[in-house]
Amino acid sequence: MSKAYFISDAHLGLGTKEEEKVKEQRLLSFLKHISKDADSLYILGDLFDAWFEYKTVIPKGFHRIISKLDELVQKNIAVYYLAGNHDFWMDSYFRDEIGIKTYLDAFDVNLDGKKIYLHHGDGFATNDTGYLILKKIFRNPVNIKLFKLIHPNIGIRIAKKFSTTSRKYTSNKHYGEDDGMRKAAEKKIKEGYDIVMMGHRHVPSELKIGNGLYINLGDWITHFTYAEFSNGEIALKNWTDKV
Repeated sequence: MSKAYFISDAHLGLGTKEEEKVKEQRLLSFLKHISKDADSLYILGDLFDAWFEYKTVIPKGFHRIISKLDELVQKNIAVYYLAGNHDFWMDSYFRDEIGIKTYLDAFDVNLDGKKIYLHHGDGFATNDTGYLILKKIFRNPVNIKLFKLIHPNIGIRIAKKFSTTSRKYTSNKHYGEDDGMRKAAEKKIKEGYDIVMMGHRHVPSELKIGNGLYINLGDWITHFTYAEFSNGEIALKNWTDKV
């Protein structure tokens, strides 16, 4: 039987140094814990608040988390990273240097006969046409190459500024019962998926829809929530380990 864990939206680098230290230690303790029994870990986007890769440069300050993910891979724990709306510029670093399986778009997995659809959740908010246009612009390969011509000190600063703007935009979006994220989950369940899992919203929730289940993973900023799949069942939990 498979043992899998799912997290999203840690936004490392978002807060003050003190806040980030607490968040980092809490996340490290979680990763240490799952290394004992996990078969796989799924990161559904926005692990970092701003991420941009140059050919020979990555953002500084996250080596402990990256090292722990590398340790998981070395223990033959499969790690999957689905890019979120703060991961527009994720390139080959995680795949080539660590062995993490990376995805720029939604994908699905089958665990012990359960068909699971994974999506960060961005782009589903009501009347989100503007964001979808920006997503295409920022993920355009030509635009990415042009941006890499900017010196890293300036480029990463711009990326952080864009991340702040994106987060404010998202926080002003309505996520009520009529929102597109739930509707998208309902559509996928009607297509035959047993579980639909997303992040992005930063509010953990579980919702039974027909014969399926929609889970929003919440975040690792205020909720510190994750999903655990074990013995064919999935549950949304809170990581309560104290720093």
